[in-house]
Amino acid sequence: MRFPLFVDAVSRRSGLSPELSAVVARAVLGTVAERMTGGASSDPTGYLPQELSGGPASPIAPEEFLRRVGERAGVDEQTAGVGAAAVFATLREAVTVDEFRELVARLPGAAGPILGPDDGHP
Repeated sequence: MRFPLFVDAVSRRSGLSPELSAVVARAVLGTVAERMTGGASSDPTGYLPQELSGGPASPIAPEEFLRRVGERAGVDEQTAGVGAAAVFATLREAVTVDEFRELVARLPGAAGPILGPDDGHP
């Protein structure tokens, strides 16, 4: 799935405008890249921004994850939460089950509340 189609799906799920969905999606994916063990260079989904370099993972609580997304996107935490949920739901459908599970497994900290009620399992 190309990024414009990904953003369109995020927009439909979240109810946010396509423009805001693109900003929030980039913020979510960038924050995911910071949290992934193994660095962004080994992104199992192919959706993380290429310009992000792989560094050490920085484990954070779900609330801090949403605060960082909101800060990056210039939105409040509620909008960040709606957008993050839509991004993860879209990723869940856009990649294989194994790719999504690998992504979830490489997110240090408690990812379940961000990923949704099924704890990240497609």
